[in-house]
Amino acid sequence: MDWAEKYRPQHLTDILGNSAAVRQMVSWAENWTPDSAPILLTGKPGIGKTSAALALARDMDWEVLELNASDARTKAVIERVAGNSAATSSLFGSLRKLIIIDEADNLEGNADRGGARAIADLLKEAKQPVILIANDPYGISDSIRRLCEPVTFRAISSSTLEKRVREICALEHIACSPEAAVSIAASAKGDMRSAVNMLSAAALGQEAVGEEDVSTAQKDERATIFDLVGSVAAGESDAKLQKLSFECEEKPDYVIQWVEEAVSQLHPPAMLRAYRRVSRADMYLGRTMRRQYYGLWRYASSLMTTGAASEVPHSSFRPRVMPPARWKRMASAKKQKTVRRSLAAAVGEISQIPDAAVREEYVSLLFRIADRDPEGFAEKYNLDADELEVVLKDKARAAAAVKAVQKAAKEREMKVKKASAAKKKKEVKPAETKAAAPASVPVSVPDEPASVPKEAVLEEEIPQEKKPAANQATLDFF
Repeated sequence: MDWAEKYRPQHLTDILGNSAAVRQMVSWAENWTPDSAPILLTGKPGIGKTSAALALARDMDWEVLELNASDARTKAVIERVAGNSAATSSLFGSLRKLIIIDEADNLEGNADRGGARAIADLLKEAKQPVILIANDPYGISDSIRRLCEPVTFRAISSSTLEKRVREICALEHIACSPEAAVSIAASAKGDMRSAVNMLSAAALGQEAVGEEDVSTAQKDERATIFDLVGSVAAGESDAKLQKLSFECEEKPDYVIQWVEEAVSQLHPPAMLRAYRRVSRADMYLGRTMRRQYYGLWRYASSLMTTGAASEVPHSSFRPRVMPPARWKRMASAKKQKTVRRSLAAAVGEISQIPDAAVREEYVSLLFRIADRDPEGFAEKYNLDADELEVVLKDKARAAAAVKAVQKAAKEREMKVKKASAAKKKKEVKPAETKAAAPASVPVSVPDEPASVPKEAVLEEEIPQEKKPAANQATLDFF
């Protein structure tokens, strides 16, 4: 059995390190109500985020539904699987049903199309506890992150990793030298899963693990974009930057946008000099695309890393490493464009006006109509807050108007339900009264007169056919 799975923590008390995060999870679970916000677990891989979520469900006696990157996470799948589960109770007698969405920062590509929007809708409507797990908090859209309560997991200390390595060796009856345990803990860099996997590889087929055995099972190190850009912003040495640039798997046209964001936070003289290096790197990237000669990437990488770092002053100020601001602006512009299209489609469908004409000619007219009666305008065209905001130019007023429309719709729905229940109650009451009445009541019937002829009685029992009036139309001619 895989040691990482074999020695996975089964209860929250088994989680090593991150005691503050564990206490926050326990408090959230014990005080959870349908109005509670979901929690978002963030931190580097292998430090116990998924294990903590599963252990929490086990300690709370909750059923678990897990969706990770290996599953298809399209909008339809999330609504069918997680959506139904989040709205219904457990079928196995558990107190709750915990929805775990792992690797929530990897919702991208055609395989997960619409998944992020579906998750945001799920979090708003869920009646069961939901936990999202992500390695990169910046990889999650703002619409999802705003709905969640953040829980941050930190890298596990080397001393804790070293102690755990020795415990596993004792359980497996394997001798482990102190040097080997220290080497594994140092190479893992806070990653418990990597430490256990390295130990498993070093101990394969052996009864003792030494430092020389660990060297053949070292962790395959990879630098993240945060490591690379952070080193550029700190003005690290050329040798370290070249090493990090080689280990980072991101392409230069992606890295340059992060470096540009970090450079923009420097003081003006240094910022100007660093921008010159970044602009020169951008020229090499353009030539690479035009000529399809990827050997120029090395020059672009050197200029944007070592070149920009050489212009960073040696001071206590360090720029924040964050995603490029242009991404947020581009996403906002794309969203606005989509909202305008949906608004034009909604108004054009009801008003029988082409969508293009609504966008080009009737925006000012729509503003006057919506400004006079926002609730009525939103209800007539079935608009959400974003679509109404395009017309009103006032986010708070648009949200209030849509909220009022939704509240009125719910009140009307409740009235219909109450009226229907009252009608059913009235229908049931006469039936109950009839059932409670006596089965038979003796009635005195007078004797029939003997002189009534039999033919007269038969004549009264047979209904006479009604003849049409003289001026009444008939269908005899058919």
